[in-house]
Amino acid sequence: MHSYDKLLLMNKAWAKEMVDDDPDYFNRLAHLQTPEFLWIGCSDSRVPANEITGTQPGEIFVHRNIANMVVNTDLNLLSVLDYAVNHLKVRHIIVCGHYGCGGVKAAMTKHDFGIINKWLRNIKDVYRFHRTEIDAIEDEEKRADRLTELNVQEQVMNLAKTAIIQRAWQYEKRPHIHGWVYGLKDGLIKPVFEMEPQTHIDPLYEFDDL
Repeated sequence: MHSYDKLLLMNKAWAKEMVDDDPDYFNRLAHLQTPEFLWIGCSDSRVPANEITGTQPGEIFVHRNIANMVVNTDLNLLSVLDYAVNHLKVRHIIVCGHYGCGGVKAAMTKHDFGIINKWLRNIKDVYRFHRTEIDAIEDEEKRADRLTELNVQEQVMNLAKTAIIQRAWQYEKRPHIHGWVYGLKDGLIKPVFEMEPQTHIDPLYEFDDL
């Protein structure tokens, strides 16, 4: 049996289990999507949003990329954000990083990773903003952990800089934005930063004609 065949078998077993428990489960799910949360997380296979939060399909709208970045030129991310905020009407957005993130560790080096350099450059910028604090940490692992936390904080700020969020804050007093970091070693989530609706940021980034 090929490895992918096992995935198909496990899917059948899971679907049967769900129907056995609730015969109308898939029919109801197919006609309704009203998640309260948008999750912007890392693509790392060890950090699945539903499993680590104990939520079911339909409860969290998910976008994942390397190192849970919010990049202002990423149309994929912005499309997800616009749909979640303006159509699904999510009330909370969670940016969740994780300790031991390969993207963060790679951004701390001077290695040439080819095309990935263009993505890692955004994390390097976070490092540059906080260089004094990070470089003062002697332990390499703790230094990477702190950059992970600061990266989450900066991505939350990047969300607040978008017209999508500012418009929703002004007219609908939502969403609340949360910055979390997941621990691979203990499975626990640590809140590190948050922004409530209508939080003021640097006026340079605030729109006055929404």
